[in-house]
Amino acid sequence: MDGTRTRTKISIKSLLTHAVLWVFVGIILVPILWTFFTSLKTPVEIAHGTFLPEVWRWENYRIAWEQAEFPRKFLNSFIVAITVTLGQIVTSAMAGYALARMEFRGRDLIFNVAIASMLISEQIIIVPLYVMLAKFGWIDSYKGLAIPWFFNGFGVFLFRQFFLTIPKDIEEAAIVDGASRFRILWQIMLPLATPAVLTLFMFTFIAEWNSLFKWLILVKSPEMRNVQLGLTIFQEQFIAQYHLLTAATILVSLPSVILFLLGQRYYIKGIATTGVKG
Repeated sequence: MDGTRTRTKISIKSLLTHAVLWVFVGIILVPILWTFFTSLKTPVEIAHGTFLPEVWRWENYRIAWEQAEFPRKFLNSFIVAITVTLGQIVTSAMAGYALARMEFRGRDLIFNVAIASMLISEQIIIVPLYVMLAKFGWIDSYKGLAIPWFFNGFGVFLFRQFFLTIPKDIEEAAIVDGASRFRILWQIMLPLATPAVLTLFMFTFIAEWNSLFKWLILVKSPEMRNVQLGLTIFQEQFIAQYHLLTAATILVSLPSVILFLLGQRYYIKGIATTGVKG
């Protein structure tokens, strides 16, 4: 009898939990679905407030793509995002390995400084950074938009924590065989740290793809604008044409959404591993 009551309580609890979760899923999905359906409507249908379009007008995406001049902006965003992402993976892996495996004076101080750098926003450093980049002649260029963002305190923390979970026996065996530190890092440690690599790749690429502030400050010519800056300008020009505005918004969001859906398993594993050992 007691066993039946216990199973009944568990079933009710599970049912309530799933019900609450589905409510939250609905809260999240309704605005997304509304945006998607709005992008396929006509202005008349939007004014009438209908939820579903009578005819799905996929040409809204083509019009938005052409009107916003997205091809060049997508290229600019991709070049800067992939460059910054690869740069952060290289610098974070090297720093994380040194802080996790090598003994040297000031190691803990360097690690603390790397963690503290996460508290500094780019709005704080943008003025001296702009002055420095102007002296280099890097304003309105890929170099100025990418190179200063090659360091990431979170990436250093992520790789250090992941490398601490890898048994030292693997590394010691490689040292006995005559492998150098660089060879151990790139041929042994980094392949084992695939979840950390993919996690940082996702974090950085999505952040750079959605970046707007530095592009507002460091970009002057229309040819160097990214998708977020282009979307902002497009919004000002087509503020009343919600079907085109929502279509442009979805086009800009697609790369980030697709990347997250493809790598979410590694993302969760990489985040979970950062707290395993300190």
